[in-house]
Amino acid sequence: MKIQSIETFTDEFVCFVRVTTDTGAQGWGQVAPYCADITAEVVHRQVAPYALGQDAYDIAHLMDIIPEREHKFPGAYLRRAMGGLDTALFDLRGKIEGKPVCELLGGTPGKVRAYASSMKRDITPKDEADRLKKEQDDFGFTAFKFRIGAECGRDQDEWPGRTEEIVPTMRKAFSDDVALLVDANSCYSPARAIAVGRFLQDNGISHYEEPCPYWHYDQTKQVTDALEIDITGGEQDCSLVDWQRMIDDRVVDVIQPDICYLGGMLRTMKVAEMAHLAGLPCTPHAANLSMVTLFTMHLLRAIPNAGKYLEFSIEKQDYYPWQYGLFASSPFDIVDGNAVVTDAPGWGVDINPSWLEKSRYKISELEA
Repeated sequence: MKIQSIETFTDEFVCFVRVTTDTGAQGWGQVAPYCADITAEVVHRQVAPYALGQDAYDIAHLMDIIPEREHKFPGAYLRRAMGGLDTALFDLRGKIEGKPVCELLGGTPGKVRAYASSMKRDITPKDEADRLKKEQDDFGFTAFKFRIGAECGRDQDEWPGRTEEIVPTMRKAFSDDVALLVDANSCYSPARAIAVGRFLQDNGISHYEEPCPYWHYDQTKQVTDALEIDITGGEQDCSLVDWQRMIDDRVVDVIQPDICYLGGMLRTMKVAEMAHLAGLPCTPHAANLSMVTLFTMHLLRAIPNAGKYLEFSIEKQDYYPWQYGLFASSPFDIVDGNAVVTDAPGWGVDINPSWLEKSRYKISELEA
């Protein structure tokens, strides 16, 4: 069964990929959000030429040969484009075999505990606590993540004193059995990160994400070695070699690959297996309600070292308008703090036809 065509449907933020075989079988995937229209061009220029005519079931071969054929382009855009192909092929296989992707990967359908993930820094501590409490009341979340510092902030806060105020405010707002997580988004130098980390520990925070500029593994490792709180990271990393180094050197306590940034399910499974062999849990990054969260739900139901929870964005249409209207019906219902992977074949979701009609379309086809 050979890959006959690869189609992209895109706007600035989202790009869906549809793969069709010579038998007419089809599967849907997605490249990483943001600048998705640029990634769509990479799909056609640097991925499709090596995929067309290849065995649609041999995803491993494709994920090996594409980086080799495009070895002068080792960075993020190629991996994002590869992820669109990989995830479409997993959907295709799942539909042919009548199985959800998690089952193809050795797992089972079922519940996944979620944490409510806030993306906002332009919000006061009181308002943040109030809106997260409402999320708990409405959906039963038992874990929450909020933002500290400023993004790539060079030791500066979003405004003076915000971190020192929001951490105890959040701890006071929730009972001790509610897990609280923070994300520093590469804000701190090692010395400042360690000082903030001790403050977090004193306030019962259990997860400290990306404390230092993520590309400086040595800085993050200093923080990991100095603190008891779980140091987490890895969402931006798309090189398997870098991942092996990060895991071997114990740069973090919990790895956080992003399936779309890393290049798809197969490559993320490899990273999860590296971490499993090293005794590290995997809590992937999934910071929006495009297909990346669905991919992550299936992954967590399939790997032996799944972390404690699924990242689940709580941002509404005023903040992420582009993530609404993508699907014919939402696959993201949260009940009692849990998302559910169903037994529907493939990813178990249909793309909204009206969204596709408004998208920018392109096709690469196998020549006769």
